[in-house]
Amino acid sequence: MLFFRHVLEARGIRSFEEFLPPYREAARRLGVTEPDPAPKTFQGWLYDGRKPIRAFRPVLVEMLGYSIEALWTQVPEGAEPKSAPLSGVPFSGPHAEPGMALNEMKRTGAMAARRAKEFVLGADRDRVGDDTLGLLSEEVARLVSAYPREPLSVIWQDLLTAQEDVFRVLEGGRARPAQLRDLHFNAGVLSFLVAKGCNDMEDPDQAMTMTRVAGFCAKEAEHPGLVALVDGLKSLIAYWSGKTGDALHYASQGAAAAEPLHGTVGLWLLGLHARAAAVLGDIETVSAVNLAATERRERVVPDDLDALGGLLTYSAEKQRYYIVESGALLGTGGAELAAQAEEAVQGFSDPHAPNWAFGDLAGAQCNLSLIRLHSGELEGAAEAVRPVLDLPGTHRNNGIVVSARRVHHALSRGPASTASVARELREELEQFPASRPALPR
Repeated sequence: MLFFRHVLEARGIRSFEEFLPPYREAARRLGVTEPDPAPKTFQGWLYDGRKPIRAFRPVLVEMLGYSIEALWTQVPEGAEPKSAPLSGVPFSGPHAEPGMALNEMKRTGAMAARRAKEFVLGADRDRVGDDTLGLLSEEVARLVSAYPREPLSVIWQDLLTAQEDVFRVLEGGRARPAQLRDLHFNAGVLSFLVAKGCNDMEDPDQAMTMTRVAGFCAKEAEHPGLVALVDGLKSLIAYWSGKTGDALHYASQGAAAAEPLHGTVGLWLLGLHARAAAVLGDIETVSAVNLAATERRERVVPDDLDALGGLLTYSAEKQRYYIVESGALLGTGGAELAAQAEEAVQGFSDPHAPNWAFGDLAGAQCNLSLIRLHSGELEGAAEAVRPVLDLPGTHRNNGIVVSARRVHHALSRGPASTASVARELREELEQFPASRPALPR
């Protein structure tokens, strides 16, 4: 059975009439104005296994929460499907539960939890208690873990609320000196995440402002690892906004500060340094820095930032992705780099893995597409970037859009640029960032 049909039947959709309302709702969320599929088109998908044309694909992904490649795979009769849904993609179909809808129950439960947290935060009027510190630290840990796995629209309000809670406790003057370090550390981490969110929304100026706040808090916490991490974020923001010289400066500055540290933050700064050097075409620096990072990986001792995970750690999978990206930016092709690029994609293939991140997966897929283009493999390049084009609007952050534009730029050059596959792919890439209604502003 086609997995597409399995997903629909599991949600009580067996006819075109039952399919159309949730499809239209998904199209409305994406801002898609294309006509609905015809009944015969739907039947061709369901019974004949015909793959939908590109105009319908984003809506189906948004509606069902799975990539097109996952939906158009066969599921043996009686077997449990192995495909994992895309994180944070809502399902707009009917609910079979009696009484209050599950989403409404979760919403009211979250409101109750929020009210209870406010009670605890306000109860310690004369001093900050252990319960207050515990609640704040638990929320920080949750958001650090969720950021690379969830669309920004899902966690943005929680991020801002948590940052406000920590600032309010700090401003209240009730914390004991021994507690100030932990409070400033949590404020620094939350400001780091908010700055990353501003960058993901293509607002580098606000992102840089928030990194100043994160850096101030990191220094108040007397945490050199977090100070270096903020330098890395400054480099990242400059990199994605096209300020390569600034990206190189902040990466070098942070790498020097992180030299005595044993966690992975120093490795991340080396990776950022190599990527910025690659944009400038500095092959020697890229090679030397990547070699130093590979050797340093053997001496890493995970620290408290690595223990939190998420954006605060630099996994081996992410290091491979950065190394491949530096090669792709240098215009390198060939079988060896292509094999490394495929390994980088494979490293993020399991959404249940602890270091999985949808943005890193999309970036690795764009890099694979670029490297295949550099090697003259047009069909392979189109295949590699297809899952990125099928991402729902909720997942199209700034870094993913810039990575997709690089593929578009590469498609416009060379002898393959006039091929029909290249023309069609360029058209899709031009439309890719157009509809992102779920990104908060």
